[in-house]
Amino acid sequence: MDSPRPLLPATSGKRSSGPQGTRLFVQEDLRQLASETGKASGERASVHKPVLEGISPELGGRRFSIHPGRQTIGRLASNDIVVTGSSVSSSHAWITNQQGRCIVMNTLSTNGTFVNDKRIHQATLKHGDRVCFGDVELMFLTRDHDAPGPRRVVRLALGLIVLAGVAALAWWLL
Repeated sequence: MDSPRPLLPATSGKRSSGPQGTRLFVQEDLRQLASETGKASGERASVHKPVLEGISPELGGRRFSIHPGRQTIGRLASNDIVVTGSSVSSSHAWITNQQGRCIVMNTLSTNGTFVNDKRIHQATLKHGDRVCFGDVELMFLTRDHDAPGPRRVVRLALGLIVLAGVAALAWWLL
């Protein structure tokens, strides 16, 4: 009689297969695979490519791109955005990006979803909103920190126009 195959990956680093060739993994291997697959990105934030940037120490500034359509957020490796932390539910929330409008929705998580310290069931996100899944905090960005916002560009342009006007007036008076 054949001996049963081991259920855990072999210690040699190779993953074992189940009786029908199905690969079996331990939870730690799934977490490592999730982090290796590039779910977190270093992409620049924009209105067309919003991101969630980790603020909590366990996320270390990692960025998660919000793609068009619905993405799941939670602790399980099967989520689109994997956020580890004991206060994060296995399937904690959804985030939907439709034509640049992002909506976060709590999916009956144990510790709740918060936007700017307010517990929500559903909320539309805007640039700079702080989003918490349990105790894990992220920031919603539609532009990078160092990128000038529209108001800053307008103020800079107005400042240059005023400066040019003062210089022209001074030249004319002299």
